[in-house]
Amino acid sequence: MMRGKTVIVTGANSGIGKATVAAIVKLQGRVIMACRDQARAEEAALDTLQETGVDSRLVVVKQLDLASLESVRSFCEDIIKEEPRLDVLINNAGVYQCPYTKTEDGFEMQFGVNHLGHFLLTHLLLDLLKRSAPSRVVVVSSKLYKHGDINFDDLNSEKLYDKAFAYGRSKLANLLFTCELARRLEGSGVTVNALTPGIVRTNLGRHVHIPVLAKPLFNLLSWGLFKSPEEGAQTSVYLASSPDVDGVQGKCFADCKPLDLLPKATDQEVASKLWDISEVMVGITT
Repeated sequence: MMRGKTVIVTGANSGIGKATVAAIVKLQGRVIMACRDQARAEEAALDTLQETGVDSRLVVVKQLDLASLESVRSFCEDIIKEEPRLDVLINNAGVYQCPYTKTEDGFEMQFGVNHLGHFLLTHLLLDLLKRSAPSRVVVVSSKLYKHGDINFDDLNSEKLYDKAFAYGRSKLANLLFTCELARRLEGSGVTVNALTPGIVRTNLGRHVHIPVLAKPLFNLLSWGLFKSPEEGAQTSVYLASSPDVDGVQGKCFADCKPLDLLPKATDQEVASKLWDISEVMVGITT
């Protein structure tokens, strides 16, 4: 049970995020739904309350646009001011294979939202997490990290943009972030672990073009082969709540079991360099 615990879930108004919220409130945890679209988030919160029948005080909606560093800072200021504790931060939100666009701060959208936005969010909430220890950070990555590489000469994809490669790069960055953050958190009482949810039926693939004639077949196959959002959320909920992972640090899980990663996802030298560059990109001065 998670009674008395406060959890932040980014991208909580649909798909895996929404399913994660429902599962945590059923365990009596209080969830702050951190979402870009306030109206859609409030609608999702209402759905969740009706579906679960829990006390409405267990679901809070707050606006957070990970494509805006100003929004991330403003969100964190509010949380630090209003919340006496934070037990779990679930970095779930993601942009998938969108056309080349830039965030408000000029970053390639997938790298900016999936990695940099969450990087700054976690950094700004770390002191609160440490004061609430034992506490946890959960990072949602993807097995598609295998198709990405960290090219320090073109992190912003300005020389070359391939939307699938850029998504893979952002998800590889999530794993390297987990690796370096775990090293920095040793002995702090805060743990960080990542997960790959598998292929899930969500609206994440809205930018993927499927020919009109193929859509009925694709939809039929997706119901048979893809996980439901509830199944996709299981590992996020496990890492947020299970005593089995007390003290487990810097691992990646799939289907609630440890996953072996390719060496490029655990390269400490690359992880450390990416961390340093990410600090400069988001304007962290240490």
